[in-house]
Amino acid sequence: MSRKIVASVFISLDGVVEAPDQWHFPYFNDEMGAAVGASLSNADTMLFGRVTYDSFAGAWPEREAAGGEDAGFAKQLGDMRKIVFSRSPLDFQWRNSEQAQGDVAEVATALKREPGGDIGLSGSISIIRQLLAAGLLDELQLLVHPIAVRKGMRLFDEGESSIPLKLLKSETFGTGVLNLVYGPDTAPPTGGYEEAVASLGE
Repeated sequence: MSRKIVASVFISLDGVVEAPDQWHFPYFNDEMGAAVGASLSNADTMLFGRVTYDSFAGAWPEREAAGGEDAGFAKQLGDMRKIVFSRSPLDFQWRNSEQAQGDVAEVATALKREPGGDIGLSGSISIIRQLLAAGLLDELQLLVHPIAVRKGMRLFDEGESSIPLKLLKSETFGTGVLNLVYGPDTAPPTGGYEEAVASLGE
């Protein structure tokens, strides 16, 4: 059985994923913390784009050292193998970090064939897009915040072909955030306008 690649994303009602630090925190609670932790609980490897990695590396090692209430999660991240995609050479200070050797699809395909736990992503939108396009993402957790941000990068960009997904799990938090988990839909619905109209008449 191959390893799963699992991604977790903070997203607004209008699809914005950029700069969640500017709109996400009012909606964070224990329910969301548990959901994010659960999505990464079986992961022993993380994939990162350069920007997301720099953000994580700038915060989590200090939180682990500080020994606060999130130190356990910080240690979990530190202990994981962290693979970073970047066009520029990187000098790593955070333990267990390495630069990807190859493109996203090549690295992900090779990792899925290796023994181990899940492969996780948190943010790193460019990586998620490439995994979705290549059919390599097994689970996409969208934490949909009840706010229209109205500016910034969206999760899904313009592309040649659609990406059908299947809802695997859904729950609503007390803050109004929806926790939606999707997987690839290998047998999406078919039909057109005529079929839809016919079904209304039944």
